[in-house]
Formats: sequence, structure tokens, C-alpha cells
Amino acid sequence: MRKINLIVVHCTATRSNTKVTIEDLTQWHKARGFKTIGYHFVISQNGVVHNGRPLSDIGAHVEGMNANSIGICYIGGLNDKTSKPEDTRTPAQKESLLELLSQLKRVYPGAKICGHRDCSPDTNHNGKIDKWEYLKDCPCFDAIPEYEHL
Repeated sequence: MRKINLIVVHCTATRSNTKVTIEDLTQWHKARGFKTIGYHFVISQNGVVHNGRPLSDIGAHVEGMNANSIGICYIGGLNDKTSKPEDTRTPAQKESLLELLSQLKRVYPGAKICGHRDCSPDTNHNGKIDKWEYLKDCPCFDAIPEYEHL
């Protein structure tokens, strides 16, 4: 069994009105050389949670941090008109994500929840990841304070 110390929230970085399926994500990841989808869970706009990689398998979602982490991705993350990063989670996605994170925290109580952007390097070495240090805006909302109560 893997030791899990990190649960990372991602977005697909697609417009929220774009239909993206778990099959699409699997194809995209295979095209990048992954053996299958890199995420352990994917949450559709209607709040349905789809299983990706088995939890027993190392994911492919945060370079250098996959061995001890779980990756969760919601469909969306970009404004429908401007394609700029935006928290586009639907109420159903927010509810499903909260429930999934709650379940995972019961199984892995020591795991920290963060967003993909929070895994960026701390280039100024001040002990936190500043906005200007983000390699990506993903998941387009601040997951750490939103889920610190779990």
C-alpha cells in the first residue's frame, strides 16, 4: 500500500461548457506518453465522480510528487468566453469534490490537500508558493484554505 501524504486538486483547463470525458483525458494522457489517465478521480460538470487510475497505482499528475499523492481533476477551469483561468466548478462539482476529499481524508488523515499550482517551486524560498511562482493556475481556485477544515 502506498503512503499518501498529499491530495492534489486539478482542473482540465478547458472551458466549462466544453464536454470532456474521462475517455478524452485518457487519450490526452496516453498521447503524452502516460500508460493511462494520470488522475485517480475525475469529476464531471454534473458532479459524477469517475474512477481513473486505481489508488494503489502511482498517478501521473504532479511531476516529482506522484509516488505519495492522489490526483483529483474536475472538468473546467477556464472562462467560457475569455478562456482565462476561473473557478468554473458547478455546485454539483463542489459538492462531489468536498465529499470525495472528506472520504479520502478519513482514509488518509495525515494527507495535505492542495491545488496543483501549490506544487510549484518556491523560487524565492520564503516557505510559501506566491502567485507569481505558479507554473499553472490549476485548479483556478485556492484549494488550501477551502479545504483546511477537513
